[in-house]
Amino acid sequence: MGFKILIDQDVFEDIMESSAWYEEQSSGLGERFKRQVKSQISLLKIGLEHGIRYNDVRCAQVPKFPFLIHYVVNESKREVSVFAVLHA
Repeated sequence: MGFKILIDQDVFEDIMESSAWYEEQSSGLGERFKRQVKSQISLLKIGLEHGIRYNDVRCAQVPKFPFLIHYVVNESKREVSVFAVLHA
């Protein structure tokens, strides 16, 4: 059984701001960024875990972009809480 993904509202703002910046740099790059983030978050559903970076927070690299997805795993509830997508 996979994990339920919970995404904080701030994550959507992080993604939209970064996507807009990338789109200004090159047409289509913002959409590529959003697809990569979505794909990486989807992988967390299957329980793909990364090493703990600080406290109980894990970070997943966004492929081809210098960003990390910050999240915590609640094993007992089978939930992954994503709370930030930040430039690394």
